[in-house]
Formats: sequence, structure tokens, C-alpha cells
Amino acid sequence: MIKLHARLKTTRDAEPFVARIVTAADASKDPADNEVFYVGQSVHAPEGFHGYLVNEDKVSVSDNAGSNIWQIPAELEYLTDGDIIRISPRTGELWVMYRRNSPSNSLLLTEQCNSNCIMCSQPPKSANDSHLVQAYLKAIPLMSLETKELGITGGEPTLLGESLFTIIQACKDYLPNTSLHMLTNGRMFNYVSLCRRIAEIEHPDLMLGIPIYADLAHVHDFVVQAPGAFDQTIRGLMNLARFGVRIEVRMVLHGATIIRLPQFATFVARNLPFVDHLALMGLEMMGYVRMNLEALWVDPADYQHVLCEAVETLLDCRMNVSIYNHQLCVLDRSLWPVARKSISDWKNEYVDECRNCLVRDECGGFFSSSGLRRSRQIKPLEHRDETPWLCIQSDPMIHVERAN
Repeated sequence: MIKLHARLKTTRDAEPFVARIVTAADASKDPADNEVFYVGQSVHAPEGFHGYLVNEDKVSVSDNAGSNIWQIPAELEYLTDGDIIRISPRTGELWVMYRRNSPSNSLLLTEQCNSNCIMCSQPPKSANDSHLVQAYLKAIPLMSLETKELGITGGEPTLLGESLFTIIQACKDYLPNTSLHMLTNGRMFNYVSLCRRIAEIEHPDLMLGIPIYADLAHVHDFVVQAPGAFDQTIRGLMNLARFGVRIEVRMVLHGATIIRLPQFATFVARNLPFVDHLALMGLEMMGYVRMNLEALWVDPADYQHVLCEAVETLLDCRMNVSIYNHQLCVLDRSLWPVARKSISDWKNEYVDECRNCLVRDECGGFFSSSGLRRSRQIKPLEHRDETPWLCIQSDPMIHVERAN
């Protein structure tokens, strides 16, 4: 697991700042005030940068660095050119906002939400977190133009109102070739004005990932703990489709949803044929999942038959379907072509059983929180007859094709 937050030993009475990391001085370019220099193994620190990062074991640095020197712990020594950080000098917090070489960068815009899902991996908070939007508005112009994809997540981003549209517009302006994938519960798109507003931005590659947890309203509403949410979400999907906004439907597989998975697949195929992508997802053992684990956990080995039935229905209806957050050794072999390496790189890991597996490189692995429960069927696939032809994709949203 890659650490994205750390406490620095030094604190100062200064305002938080966002900066891009530079690791090699460019004589042809003047240092910018929104850049920090990572000294690394060299004690030479060129003048003019907003600050200077040094490893904790480094005891001194050139006088040119002045007093704005920050010692970073060993777990952040992976930082490199183009990464973007936010330092809060008064609290000594360092937040890695963006990693240039990662395919898994997301913008966490708020932790507030109008749902309270029983398996939420990041339970909502009511605190004012408007500083997140302001931080990302400073970070987006510093991001690499070669960034393939950015995620937008929460909480519920639509609660931000105009601030959300400002973020999407900034992504369009500064990162015109970067695809944007936003996770939202879709309830606020019940309002046509919101759908119109997001469509008017005309982002060239935007997709909204919206969950539906059942074909029955009362089951969905129970999962999200919000009466009326199913009707709001379905109307939101219809409204978004009217305005040509691309949609991904998401379903998390657990004890409250798996029993009607085949019926759910039929419902989506019949009523939502316009969606661009459907993702069937495994549990992440964080947040409320830990509290509700006994009710939610189902060994994926025990629901392969209904998963196969659902996928077959969707494929027969020519829908674009993927399976996320599952290990290949657990999945029925007929499902391998729709399995995806979907877990973000900073919280992805493999267990001891994976060490000698022939398909480890193609398998999505585990969430770092998966130690609470794992399938009884986890095992290395060590023989060729166990590993049929694969068509596994990484960075799944990048490869979702536009509908014709």
C-alpha cells in the first residue's frame, strides 16, 4: 500500500500551499513559486523554489534553501518529478494529491453525502471541507498534460453545486486530453437543470459512474439508507441520457444485493440499454463494511452461478459489462474476459498465495484491507490448463469505448 498522507516533524506558522515537485534543476527555466525542489541524494538546492524536501536521514542542506525545508518520512520517498503535494505547515500534514506516473489519480472533492450506504468504504462526514475544492483548483493547472484519466469522487460531488462545475471546467481547460470519470449516487440528477448544466460544459471525455443496487426500489433504498433514492436515481439516469452524458452503472455485490443479481441484470438490459458500461464490483473492507461484515460478506466462490447468469444476460443484450475487484482464481473461467484490474494502485496488493501464480500479472489482486475476509478459493494457478486465454484490461475506464 502506498501512503498518500504523512505527518512532518516540523511545523511552522504559515498558510497551507499546493506545489509541484521538481527533482532536477533546469537551468533554462526559472523556479516557480508553486514548485518545491526534492533534494534527494544531493545536498545542492538551487535558489528560488517555494520549498525544499529532504529525506529524514539528511541532516543538512545548502544554505540556498533558506528556512523552508521539509523533512519527509521514508514512506514518501517515492515522490518524483511532476507529483503534486499540499503541505499544511501549522499541522505538519503532507498530502500527496497527484502522482504523475500513476493511472489511479482521483480528486476527493467532499466527504459529505446525501446517502449513507451500508457498505460505504468512506463513510460521510458533515464537516465543512470546502478547502478540498480550492486545493484541487490550484493543483489541476500543475498536472501533466499526459495524464490519461482523472477520477472525481466523494462523498457526493453533486452537493457542491457550482463548485463541481468549476472543477470540471478546469479539467477541460487545463487537461483537454484527459478523460474524467465521476462517481456519484445520481440522485441530484433528478433535477433536469443539473443535467443541463453539466452537459453545457461539453467536456470531451466525461463519464458518470452511478450505482443501482437492485431491480426493486425498496432493496436499493435499504442499501443506500435513503427512502425514495431509487426513483430519484432512475430519473437521474434518464435525464442524463437525454442530454447525452455518458453513464456507467455500478453494482456492489454483497449479502443484500447478490440474491437478485440475475433479475437486476434483466432490469438494466430492458430499462437502461443506453448506459455505456456496467460494473459488477466486489466489496472493499473499509468503513461501514467492517461494521456490517457478517450481513454483507458472501464468499465470491458461492455466487459464481448467479454472476455467470447475470453476465450472460447482459452480454446477450450487447451491453458493455465488467467485473471489478475479484481475483481470477475465484472467478468462473467463462468470466475472465470481462474481469478488470480495477483496484487503485495505492491500495492494491497480492497475498502469499499469489507468489507463484501464472496469472498474477493479469489478476487485479486484493484491496489492502482484504485481510478481514478472503475467499476460501484463493490459490495459485500453476498449470497451463488452469489458465485459458486472457483478455484482462487495466485502467478500465480508459478502455470503455464511446457508444456509436
